[in-house]
Amino acid sequence: MPTESPSRTAPEERLVNLVVALMATEQGLTKDTILSSVTGYREQSSAGASKDALEKMFERDKQTLRGLGIQVETIGDYADPDDLREARYRIPTAEYELPADIQFSPAELAVLNLAGGVWSESSMSADARSGLRKIRALGIDVDAPIIGYSPRISLRETAFRPLQSAIEQGRVVHFSYLKAGEDAARRRRIRPLALVEYEARWHVYGFDLDQGEPRTFLLSRIVSDVEITRTSFDLAERDGAGDRALAGLADLAGRQRALVEITPGTEAALRLQRRAEPADQGFLVPFVDLHILADELASYGPEVRVVEPAPLRDAVIARLERVLALHGGESDGTEASSR
Repeated sequence: MPTESPSRTAPEERLVNLVVALMATEQGLTKDTILSSVTGYREQSSAGASKDALEKMFERDKQTLRGLGIQVETIGDYADPDDLREARYRIPTAEYELPADIQFSPAELAVLNLAGGVWSESSMSADARSGLRKIRALGIDVDAPIIGYSPRISLRETAFRPLQSAIEQGRVVHFSYLKAGEDAARRRRIRPLALVEYEARWHVYGFDLDQGEPRTFLLSRIVSDVEITRTSFDLAERDGAGDRALAGLADLAGRQRALVEITPGTEAALRLQRRAEPADQGFLVPFVDLHILADELASYGPEVRVVEPAPLRDAVIARLERVLALHGGESDGTEASSR
C-alpha cells in the first residue's frame, strides 16, 4: 500500500497557502509563479513532479476553492481576454470586505475583538510567509500584512488525506462504511474522483465498483482506515467530478426538505435561516441526510420544533430522550414531541 511522505504538505494546508498568495496581490499571479512559489506545489516540483501533474493539481485546487465559495478570478491578456497562456489568478479581496456603512453594537464589537485576538499575522505559517517573500522578489506588489488566515487546518475526518492522495495518484481505495440506520459497516471499493465540501461536511465522490455506479460517501461515516490499492484508473475520470458531486448533493437536498418552526433570535435561527426558505408554518430546510439533520436539530433543544417529515421528527425526539435519560430524567415522549 503506497504511503504518503511525512514531509508532504497536507492538501488542506496547500489550499490555505494558495488562498494567502492569491489574496496578497491585486494584479494576480501567473500559474508558473504559483507552482514555483507556493508551498505544496514548490516541494512537489522539487521532488520531480512533472509540470503537467502540478498544473492538474492546481486546477483541482481551484475547483475545490470555488466549491467552498472562494472565487478564484482568471485575468487573461488585456488585448485578447481569451488568451490564457499568460493568465493571472487572484482572489478579489473586495468581495470579503465589509460595507463601509455597516455598524456594530458595543456587544458585537466585543465579540469581534475577542475573535480578532485569536487571529494575527503570526497565525500565518512560515511556509506561507516564505511564499509571499518569493512573490515580492519577483517584483509583484503584495499586500502586507495578510491577516486572518491560518494555514494549519486539521480535519476530524482522518480519511481525508489518504483519499486525497488516492485521487491524485488515480488509485482504487477500500474502506468500511457505516450507512445511516444500519448496525454493521459494509466494505466499499471505489475509484475516488473528488473530495467536496457540502453544508460544512466533507464527502468523497467516486465510482462504486460493487454497485457499478457513481456514489457519494460522507467522510464521517468511514469507520476504518482507507486502504489505497495498487489498482489504478484513468485520471480523466476525475474531470468534472467535483461539479457532478455537488450537483447531485444539491439536487438531493432540493428534493428533501424539512418543515420546522424556529424560535426567533436564537442560535438555531441564526444558523438555519441562512439556508432555509420561509413557509406558511415556519421554514423549509433542505437536507442531504436525515440523521445528520436530526443531530443538528436536536442540538438546538427547544429552539426548534420539527413539523414534518415524521421520520425526522421521531429521530429528533429519540435523540432528546436519550439525552434526558443520560441525565437521569424521565419522559413519556409528549413533551419532547412538542418542543
